[in-house]
Amino acid sequence: MPDDVSPAPNRSGAAAQRPAPQRTSSHIPLTPAPGPAGQPGHQHSAIQHPAAPTPYPAFGEPTASPFPPAPAAPEPARLRVVVADDNPVVRAGLGALLSGRADIQVAAEAADGREAYEKTLQHRPDVVLLDVRMPGVDGISALPHLVGIAPVLMLTYSRESEIVHEALRLGAGGYLVHGEFTADQLVRAVRDTKDGRANFTATAADALLAHMRLGSPPARGPLPEGLGSALTPAPVPAHAPPRALENSESLSQLQPSVGQSSVSGGSASAANRQQYRLSSREVEVMDLIASGMSNQQIAATCFISEKTVKNHINRIFTKLHSATRSEAIAHWLGTAPRNSGRQP
Repeated sequence: MPDDVSPAPNRSGAAAQRPAPQRTSSHIPLTPAPGPAGQPGHQHSAIQHPAAPTPYPAFGEPTASPFPPAPAAPEPARLRVVVADDNPVVRAGLGALLSGRADIQVAAEAADGREAYEKTLQHRPDVVLLDVRMPGVDGISALPHLVGIAPVLMLTYSRESEIVHEALRLGAGGYLVHGEFTADQLVRAVRDTKDGRANFTATAADALLAHMRLGSPPARGPLPEGLGSALTPAPVPAHAPPRALENSESLSQLQPSVGQSSVSGGSASAANRQQYRLSSREVEVMDLIASGMSNQQIAATCFISEKTVKNHINRIFTKLHSATRSEAIAHWLGTAPRNSGRQP
């Protein structure tokens, strides 16, 4: 058949397609790239190379780091506060205000100076907020005992100049009068007191300014309403060991003024202490007995069990040759009549 003969048309009239001649090539064969599942491969082809290991993990896979993970940053310690005020509404308000700050925590509340001392010993706060006028042991009486444990910020309605001076003389780290500060100023004052910076409201600042202008503090006399008179320092024997000295600074020194005259027996009481040869702890317990405390109260005050209190009392009664509390108190205060047939 001649080369110029065209293929016969098909039934539709179109010329039949002649297959293209096969040509050989020296190029790398191309293979179609796989398409999605269930569909034929795309017309575009990719050159297939042998798989080679890669030093990087596939995207999303966990990697083993040669460095240990950094430890989590510790949460900042919260500033712990003891609030001492005899008004429960004031305590509740201060507690809500201070505990609402992220860096402050109210560790405990107290209704008088004795309880403030107990809670401060128990919780070891960063700051004590102390009122002045409280029943039983007032704030001025408790202040010198508290400042040895934690910084104290006076927070009170008492604005008398002599009270301000006495509080600062006894070691208060600041003096705020209710109604003279805002909530933010109180919070800042608490933080400053912990760091050793003093804060004063207008009344306290005026008292200090008057002192500086006069060049001398006001004459020290009795404070209003007998404030500061509820302290009864317990004498400590000269031969007492260091631990006894520490115990002597306990709550036995914080006694209401009603027990002041009965406990402080003057030179006669001091002579009885030496005469009866009581230990430092027995002296402390006997002082509390003379102030009218029960065994339960003595146990709470001295942080010992009631059984231990009873043991101390039994030894005290033996040394004082007494069968009852009233008889022991009479001998202790030197008011018991001398019995010639009984030698101590």
